Amino acid sequence: MPYYKLTYFNLRELAEGARLILKYSGTDFDDIRLPMDEWEKIKPGMPFRQVPILEVDGVIIPQSTAIYRFLGQQFGRFISLSANSAICQVDFLVGCRSFFSILRTASWPLYNPYKLIYFFKNAYSTEKPHLPLKESAIPARDVYFSGLTTFLKQSGSGYLVGKKLSWADIVIGNHLDGISDFFPNLYEGYPEVKDFVSGILEIPAIKKWIEQRPKTPF
Repeated sequence: MPYYKLTYFNLRELAEGARLILKYSGTDFDDIRLPMDEWEKIKPGMPFRQVPILEVDGVIIPQSTAIYRFLGQQFGRFISLSANSAICQVDFLVGCRSFFSILRTASWPLYNPYKLIYFFKNAYSTEKPHLPLKESAIPARDVYFSGLTTFLKQSGSGYLVGKKLSWADIVIGNHLDGISDFFPNLYEGYPEVKDFVSGILEIPAIKKWIEQRPKTPF
């Protein structure tokens, strides 16, 4: 059995998808949570000077999406990767940048979901209304959630791709759950998306981890 070590900060954000995949598969791993002073010391030696990184028997895999995809391939017996068409759809779901391009930024919420939180919080602010944000954030949510709803209706399984859970389900469900902490009305008008996220969070292994994981702001 390979030795897995996942290194990030004491946050969910970009590492939590990997943690959930590992927990779902029943795989033991070292969950390293760096304090900022330690991070500054080791940062120069990190690939791209970023975390998360996943070490597998000493081999370092950087970048969160590369980590998600690797783990999905490793645990194919637990997470569906059965058809090439499904893999293409998963890559589309995770790699699609058109959603966040609507907000005129370089990356979409899967890679930096808390940029979107800023947009939503300001869009609904009654103290300092910001019409450009409102005009961009809400339509962007509508475009993205309409796409997710289409995938969910096509699959008819409660999952985004095919009839079995994929790593994209876990990752996207986790990120949307994190955004909803800051935006209570996130799913308004999109019951299929809300049910999808709830279903991911109710998976026994994932639910157990959520109940016992360290409490962090995001």
